[in-house]
Amino acid sequence: MSKSIKITAEDILKQVKFSLKIPEITEGIITRKIITAAVAEAGIEATTEELQKAADAMRAMNKLHGAKETWTWLEKHGLSLDNFEEIVRYTFLSGKLANHLFLNKVEPYFFENQLNYAGAVIYEAVLDDEDLAMELFYAIQEGEMTFYEVTHQYIQEQELRRSGGYRGIVKRRELKPEISAVVFAVQPPQVVKPIVTSKGVNLIFVEEIIQPELTDKLRYQILSELFDGWIKQQIAQVEVVKELNQKVQMA
Repeated sequence: MSKSIKITAEDILKQVKFSLKIPEITEGIITRKIITAAVAEAGIEATTEELQKAADAMRAMNKLHGAKETWTWLEKHGLSLDNFEEIVRYTFLSGKLANHLFLNKVEPYFFENQLNYAGAVIYEAVLDDEDLAMELFYAIQEGEMTFYEVTHQYIQEQELRRSGGYRGIVKRRELKPEISAVVFAVQPPQVVKPIVTSKGVNLIFVEEIIQPELTDKLRYQILSELFDGWIKQQIAQVEVVKELNQKVQMA
């Protein structure tokens, strides 16, 4: 026999507090207010057609292919149709604001920081013994072993061992400075002399260096990074207000 449980607004608020998500929620509220104010100040608006396309995209993203699926999804998340339309509008205008603030700054930023977007196709084995790493390095150099044989023998993680230590395409800024300085200085394909880091002794095979290219995907990534940085700066400026509010609550 099923039981009926009543959930009140107070229950939901208490659960939010117990989930320890208040800081993230507070930051989300501040972010929304900052963006809404900036959109109004810049005079940014959305046409009915733009909002319809944005709504269609949001439904597609959430796999809401029909009215029934949409209403079920809204009910699940405690949203009304007006709430959904507000979310669509806010999301769309946020994107417009990002373009308004930073679209013409993406290309200059890329050329000033393009080294950070260079990539390297690498294979890696992390060892505990520096002497062993040097011994293996020279064995590879002299053709006594292949890098694959080294990784297959010395990597403990099963999937990584099966792939020969393949790390994929890594960006320069994703690597520790002491590693990136060496990796991006070699002429691939080449095994790098063991590098000691806090993680261990890194034995790396550089298969290819990929020069940075300002693709549409990277444009969007840089735009998002610039916009996120701007939001963080704006949030930092309202920190005093938050502290005053906390003092008022404690009084």
